[in-house]
Amino acid sequence: MRAATASAPQTMAAAHVAVLALAFLLCASAVHGDHADAAAQRQQAADRVGRLPGQPAVPFSQYAGYVTVNESHGRALFYWFFEAVAAPAKKPLVLWLNGGPGCSSIGYGEAEELGPFLVQKGKPELKWNPYSWNKEANLMFLESPVGVGFSYTNTSSDLDKLGDKITAHDAYIFLLNWFKRFPQYRSHDFYIAGESYAGHYVPQLSEKIFDGNKQGPKENYINFKGFMIGNALMDDETDQTGMIEYAWDHAVISDRVYADVKAHCDFSVENATDVCNTALDEYFAVYRLIDMYSLYTPVCTDASLSSSAFARTKKIGVHGAAPKIFSKHHGWYMQPAGYDPCTTQYSEVYFNRPDVQAALHANVTKIGYNWTHCSDVIDTWHDAPASTLPIIRKLIAGGIRVWVFSGDTDGRIPVTATRLTLNKLGLKSVQEWTPWYDHLQVGGWTITYEGLTFVTIRGAGHEVPMHTPRQALSLFSNFLGDKKMPPTPFS
Repeated sequence: MRAATASAPQTMAAAHVAVLALAFLLCASAVHGDHADAAAQRQQAADRVGRLPGQPAVPFSQYAGYVTVNESHGRALFYWFFEAVAAPAKKPLVLWLNGGPGCSSIGYGEAEELGPFLVQKGKPELKWNPYSWNKEANLMFLESPVGVGFSYTNTSSDLDKLGDKITAHDAYIFLLNWFKRFPQYRSHDFYIAGESYAGHYVPQLSEKIFDGNKQGPKENYINFKGFMIGNALMDDETDQTGMIEYAWDHAVISDRVYADVKAHCDFSVENATDVCNTALDEYFAVYRLIDMYSLYTPVCTDASLSSSAFARTKKIGVHGAAPKIFSKHHGWYMQPAGYDPCTTQYSEVYFNRPDVQAALHANVTKIGYNWTHCSDVIDTWHDAPASTLPIIRKLIAGGIRVWVFSGDTDGRIPVTATRLTLNKLGLKSVQEWTPWYDHLQVGGWTITYEGLTFVTIRGAGHEVPMHTPRQALSLFSNFLGDKKMPPTPFS
């Protein structure tokens, strides 16, 4: 028996119904997309920063505000985003993270190092940074985790549960939600950069993105290309060993203190003996006299300031943070002072002004404490791996671009420590140690490994873009372009 066949009129009617159904779905999808686009545009408009008090006029747009990362707890992270100076639609997007743990990427990264606007001594105005990194990219600064800067939680117990894992998780959720607010940047090449404890933050967040791109839904895909970390805490054993070696080699500590630390301290373990701690107390005592973060620049001696940026230390250390032995010593928590050693005081005055906070859409919940460079409310850190090298190996193997840089006058995470750390990776060198140039002068040294580039910056302390802004911008530009640092002098 032959199967029944539909008549021509029936076929045409069915086809007509199908076309109408498809048109309805497309229309519904378009309406939904229009609604989503309209919602994103409203959110962007709400975050648009007109002009900050004392800000110079600029040709690019800027946005600031909060992105919720946990609805039930009321956790929200504060960001400040600058479009590229020119052609933002064609430039990559870069997220900058400072470390601590517990220090502000806005206080350090934006206002003192690589952002478009820098604070000034004795003036309520901001000044334009001619070496701002948004000359090369769309640039975002994030205060992370909650409890840092303007970022907050409505669940106070969250502050007692912080650590590397929740910091990476919340930063990843922030990015997913930020891209929903700014969908025009979703297709841009995306990079992460940072310094100091960002040697934990950056690889860990990179791994979350890397894994999410492979395992998560397509709508959460981030066009992640690479990361760059400077003077970065990456491995407890070599970071601590390198600090001692550097201090002795740069005539900071005596032969006796050096010998005592070498004889009594084992940095491959988490706990130190009493005799080791005594030796380390003598080591850290030296850095009450000079700036650990920049050996050859002066300390703040301005008596008019409430406390010197040099002498100021956290009242309570962040217990549990890496590295495990050094983090038990009060001297470890001294904050970087910068090229002008009093800079931190200027920015704390500026960002605590109500008119500045209103312009930035910050402190909308009236947080019960002042904005500070490094958080006074975070005193416990629950997880910090002894090494982020396994993550770095994984990401190199996955094809992620990795650059490491080091200012060579930093005593906090010195070039010596970074070289020892990178040697642990066991990577084959492609181009041996060679100078790179900043105009007619040697800007530093570089070595290229399989999957990783290491660059030193001559004469720079812990905050490389603050000490050597032109050289830092050159570094950033070559990282984004995946180009070698300039190998010969140039005019």
